[in-house]
Amino acid sequence: MKKLFAIVLMCMSAFQVLAQSGAVEGQIVSKIDNKPIEFASVTLLSAPDNNFISGGLTDAQGRFQLSKIKEGNYHLQVQFLGFEVTKMENLRVSRNQALKLGTIALAPNQLMLQEVQVVGEKAVVQHQIDKQVFRAADFQTAAGGTGVDVLKNMPSVSVDAQGEISMRGTTGFTVFLNGKPVQSDAASLLSQIPANAIENVEVITAPSAKYDPDGKAGIINITTKQGATDGITVLANVQGGLPSIENYDNVAPARRYGADATLSFRKKNWDVSVGGSYVRNDISGRRVGDVNTTIGERFTSFPSVGERSFDKYNHSARAAVSFTPNANNTFQTGFYYGNRTEYRLADINYTNTTRNVSTGEVIGRSNYFNSNLVKKRGDFLITNLDYTHKFQNSSSLSLSALVERDKLSGFTKNLNLQSQEMIDTLQYTENTNVRPLNGLRLRADYAIPLGAGKLESGYQFRHHNDDGEFVYKQKDKGSPDFIYYPEFSGNVNLTNQIHSAYSQYSGKTEKLEYVGGLRYEYAARSFIIRDKEHILNLSNFFPSASVLYSFNDDLKAKAGYSRRVQRSSSFELNPLPEREHSETLEQGDPELLPEFVNLTELGLVKNFNIGSAFATLYHQDIKNVINRVNNVYADTVLGRIYTNAGRASRLGLEAGVDIQPVNWWKLYLGGNVYDYKIKGALFNNTVKVNNSSLVYSLNANTNFKLSNTLNLQWTLNYISERATAQGEDSRFYNPSLALRKTFMDGMLAATLQWQNMDMGLLNSNEQRITTRGRDFFTTTNYIYEVDVVMVNLSFNLNKLGKKVKFTESEFGEKEF
Repeated sequence: MKKLFAIVLMCMSAFQVLAQSGAVEGQIVSKIDNKPIEFASVTLLSAPDNNFISGGLTDAQGRFQLSKIKEGNYHLQVQFLGFEVTKMENLRVSRNQALKLGTIALAPNQLMLQEVQVVGEKAVVQHQIDKQVFRAADFQTAAGGTGVDVLKNMPSVSVDAQGEISMRGTTGFTVFLNGKPVQSDAASLLSQIPANAIENVEVITAPSAKYDPDGKAGIINITTKQGATDGITVLANVQGGLPSIENYDNVAPARRYGADATLSFRKKNWDVSVGGSYVRNDISGRRVGDVNTTIGERFTSFPSVGERSFDKYNHSARAAVSFTPNANNTFQTGFYYGNRTEYRLADINYTNTTRNVSTGEVIGRSNYFNSNLVKKRGDFLITNLDYTHKFQNSSSLSLSALVERDKLSGFTKNLNLQSQEMIDTLQYTENTNVRPLNGLRLRADYAIPLGAGKLESGYQFRHHNDDGEFVYKQKDKGSPDFIYYPEFSGNVNLTNQIHSAYSQYSGKTEKLEYVGGLRYEYAARSFIIRDKEHILNLSNFFPSASVLYSFNDDLKAKAGYSRRVQRSSSFELNPLPEREHSETLEQGDPELLPEFVNLTELGLVKNFNIGSAFATLYHQDIKNVINRVNNVYADTVLGRIYTNAGRASRLGLEAGVDIQPVNWWKLYLGGNVYDYKIKGALFNNTVKVNNSSLVYSLNANTNFKLSNTLNLQWTLNYISERATAQGEDSRFYNPSLALRKTFMDGMLAATLQWQNMDMGLLNSNEQRITTRGRDFFTTTNYIYEVDVVMVNLSFNLNKLGKKVKFTESEFGEKEF
């Protein structure tokens, strides 16, 4: 009875405390047409010192309510993109009452007035001091695809025929997901994120000291969607591909279909999101190659032609929960499980001819068929926990922990036959690998207002362990059993431990924004193979600085500097050879040094009545540049090795224009041109490297508004020929077309896509890769499927406008 009485007293006390608090409520509308403004930001500040008290976003009717407000005097600030900030001062909140402010009308700023009259839509790109922000919704040709399809529309980004993503000409950049660094291979991670779930893509080319220094080209941050109002938000997509138009004589037809969904629930202090996806996206294709080697007096030529196709599918489940008990504390946890599987089949016919170099006499001639099947599989299990606390002095402390447990595995089966129709085995090699991976990241960040700006400092610890068991077996003609090759097999262990600390200061005056900082890092790498340990300990400083100066509302100048590092993956370090193809044997180098780069840039941004334009001059100085190079292993086999090839540099100009001359036509055009030079030596200084090329790329996107519910969009992605350490990669381009129709006031959308447009005339979606040396030459043209037709349906219940902090792979995707 006493316990029951105590509980009743506690409940009565709690109700009394709640009854003593007040509330603030009102409605936000546009001063132009008196229509409600959804997602307007409402902030309540204390009257004496402008400290944050409470805040929120308006709903679909423009209404807001801030509850549990203590009695006192407050200021209310309302803001929304394109409108003037409105502030109401000295508002009195009383106990047991709601302060009803009625209708608050926001006046659009002058730039917004011009856009309403002439443009009528948001710009594709926004320019900030340290980044460019692109809206994913503007790229309709990516609908139903993945993050890779969105990313390839950025002005400084290119995706080649192998799916390799480069930023300003280099593949070394770091991917962030909702502001969190992900130690992953970009293509592997982005291929698992549905394009329909992406809100924005942020390209950070000169990151500040607050960010990890990983990624020699900078950072790409992907922000995904989440419900922005109380209640339930649902986003669901389904896609399917029509039968292939072109025939590549592949063993099996390509299958393309998938679905993804995000469900968000937001109520008071809780914000819960769950999501899942399944994507099957096969790629049909062929390859045509020519290779020759010279060993002493033996010259061997073995041209080839045949299938090169991919079966790709992945599924994932993810959840994120955020709890905000009060304005000063926020807890967030996330869970992610993902599985990605990829098969690559290369069924190739070879014609082998060997001659005497001096006499030209034919020594031998033979034809054989090679079937090469590669499987890669990754299971990823990750969880994270974050906490943020805001102090009374407006400072904040953030703590974050992430744990990852992954299992990577795969095989390469390489079968040489007398002919495609016969089963007489000439040689059969099989590589298998199993690689459990464990990762841990701990981070603490503190920020405090200081003077006219903000001082931020933090510490981070990263631990990454990758165990691998690699087995190489071979069966030759006449042998009934596989033979184990110990020299090509073994166990490897890679451990990375990184301690880092940073401090940076940022501020803003009437015309100038600035940020500068310094990051220190101690990195210890241990790579063990056959009980031999390769150790690399590095101690480095990473300075950074950025400024943005506004001459007026229409003209801005920016400059930035950042020092970066590109670390080697386990695959690049592993010296155990793998028979990747009949003609190639791949291996890494445990003594590889990381690449270090100095990034410098200077740019201008100009706004005008019908849009905006920008131009940025940049320079990259890369030390210890890593290349995959070839040498002769046997008369019909090339050794393919990762090695430090010397020093490289890029001097380039990146530019873009975003215009809407009339209300029914919009054009975005972005380009990048740079001069690339690489100089150094290979194979213990026996081969000199001195190569250069002028490279340019173009990403164009034009949209025609046929009606209020019907849009037509055409996209072109193009990259020119470019030099490598031993040769060059040819040009590569892809045009695409999308027709999008919306129904039910925008809740339902149907998109018809024509990807890789070719029609037998353009040679789209193919690329030639050539390398050469003193004793070899190889060139291969990769020809992938064109004229692919896809249909995508998207359903959106309640608008999405806020990023969801789903947990993603921190370590394992890099090694997939």
